[in-house]
Amino acid sequence: MFEATKVGRSVSKKEFKEQQDELRTQLLAVQRDLRDTNIPVIVLVSGVEAAGKGEVVNRLNEWLDTRGVQTFAFWDESDEERERPRYWRFWRSMPERGEISILFGGWYQTPIEHRFRGHCSDSELDGELNRIVDFERMLIQDGALIVKFWFHMSEDDQRARLKELSRDDKSRWKMVPDKSKFSEHYAGFEQVAERVILHTDRGTSPWYLIEAGDRRYRDLTVGKTLLHAIRSRLSESSLDDQNNTLSSPELPSSADAQITLLDQLDLSLALPRDDYKSELKKLQTEINELAWTAYNKKRSTVLVFEGMDAGGKGGAIRRVTNAVDARLYRSIPVAAPTDEEKAHHYLWRFWRHIPRAGHITIYDRSWYGRVLVERVEGFASDAEWRRAYSEINRFEEQLVDSGIILLKFWIQISQDEQLQRFKDRENVPYKQYKITDEDWRNREKWPQYKEAVNEMVVRTSTQHSAWTLVEGNDKPYARIKVLSTICDTLTEALKQDAQPIAGYLPCGEKRVEEMEKKDEDASDKKKNGKSK
Repeated sequence: MFEATKVGRSVSKKEFKEQQDELRTQLLAVQRDLRDTNIPVIVLVSGVEAAGKGEVVNRLNEWLDTRGVQTFAFWDESDEERERPRYWRFWRSMPERGEISILFGGWYQTPIEHRFRGHCSDSELDGELNRIVDFERMLIQDGALIVKFWFHMSEDDQRARLKELSRDDKSRWKMVPDKSKFSEHYAGFEQVAERVILHTDRGTSPWYLIEAGDRRYRDLTVGKTLLHAIRSRLSESSLDDQNNTLSSPELPSSADAQITLLDQLDLSLALPRDDYKSELKKLQTEINELAWTAYNKKRSTVLVFEGMDAGGKGGAIRRVTNAVDARLYRSIPVAAPTDEEKAHHYLWRFWRHIPRAGHITIYDRSWYGRVLVERVEGFASDAEWRRAYSEINRFEEQLVDSGIILLKFWIQISQDEQLQRFKDRENVPYKQYKITDEDWRNREKWPQYKEAVNEMVVRTSTQHSAWTLVEGNDKPYARIKVLSTICDTLTEALKQDAQPIAGYLPCGEKRVEEMEKKDEDASDKKKNGKSK
C-alpha cells in the first residue's frame, strides 16, 4: 500500500515559495473560522523514522496562529502517566472546541512499537486497534475532526536521511534508543504500519499517506490536506445521527408493566442505632487498613456515588473519607460543567481526576449525568445521551483493565422520604444551603428520572463494573451497606496484584519488561562479543 509514497514527487524552491504565502493565508483564515465553531481538530503525525515529522510540525506552527495550536509528543512517559490508564495522557491533550492539537504518534505510537519489537502478537495488536477505532469514533460523534498523517519514504531515502541526521547534533534522532532497529528492519516496520493503517482507516477518520522524500512537497501536501479537511468539516451542516435517534419502546400502560429495578428495592430495611455504631467503627478501621494496603500495592480505587436528590450521598461519602488518610484520596463534587469543561468532550473532566497508582478518587455525581439530568432536562440531544451508554462502558472498561478498582453506588429513597428530607433542610439553618429551587423542580420529574435510572443500570451494570443499589430510606443502613461493599470488594481485589490485561497496552506491562530485558541482554552480549 506504500507504493504511492515512493514515486519521487518533488516541488522546486520557486514553486514552494509561490504557493507557501497563499497557503498560509488560507490556513489562517480557516483557523479564524474554526474558532467560532464547536469543532476541536486533532492532527496525528506518524510515520517511518527520519521522515521529517518534527520539521512538518514546526512548519505548521509557523503557518498557523500558535495561540490556537498546541503540540504534544509521546515518546517519553512520566511517572505520573505510568500510574494511570494509558489514555489518560491523551485526554489531557485534547483541544478545546475551535482549537487544534498536534500529536506526535498519539495513541498509535505504543501499539506500533510494541508489535515491531515483538512485545505483542498480531491478535493483541488488533485488540488495541479495535479500542482505537472506538475511541476515535466517540470523539468524532462528539464533533471532533481527526486528521491522520502517515509519512513514508523508500528504504534508500530513509538510509540517506538517517546518515544526514546522524551528523546533526540537534536532531532528535540522536536521542532515540536502539535506533538501529528501525533502519535495519525497514520491511518489518512497514509491515506493522500497513496492518495498523488498514485496520484504522475509516471514512470518518482516514489516513493520509504523505511521500516524505522531498521536504517541500511533503510540507505543502500536509498544509493543503489540512486546509481541505477543515474546510470540508466547516461546510458540513451537522453530523449524521439519524441511526442514533431511535425512540425507546413504549411499555404497556398497566402499573405492573411499569415496574423498574428501583421498585424492587425494600426501602423499609433499617439498622438499630447501637448496631450501626459498632459496625461503623469496625468497617472504618478495616477501610483504613485496606486503603494503605492498596497504596502499598499501587492499586487505585474509583468510587462513584449517584442517587436521588437528598438520597444521602454526602453522608455516605463522609463515612468513607473519615476513615481514610486525607493524603490518599480526593473527593470530586460534580456540578454543572464550567466553560472550559463544555469546550471538551463530556468525559474529559472526569479523566482529569483519575487517581494515580495507590490513590482513591471519589466522585460525588459523575459521568452518569449525561444519561440522567442531561437526558431528563434536555441538556443533551437524544443522539448524545443514547450513545453515551457505550462510551461510558468503554471508559469504565479501560479503568478496570488498567488495574483500577471501580465501585458504583446508586442510593435510592422513596418520594415520601425525599419530601421529608427537603422540609428538614428548609427548617434547619445549617442545612438550608443543601436545598434549592432546582431540587423542587427535579422532584416534579420523578417518573422521568426513575425511568432514566432504570435504563442506566440495565445498560451500564457490566461484569467489570456492576452497580450496587442501596436502600437509602434509613441512613444508618445505607451507610453500612456502602462501607461493607467497599471493604468486601477491596479485600477480594487486593488478594492478588493486578496487571493490565492483554490487549490493553496491547500487552501486559510485566511481559513488556521481560521482553525489553531480553533485548538489552542480547544487545550487551553483542557488544561484548565485538569488544573481544
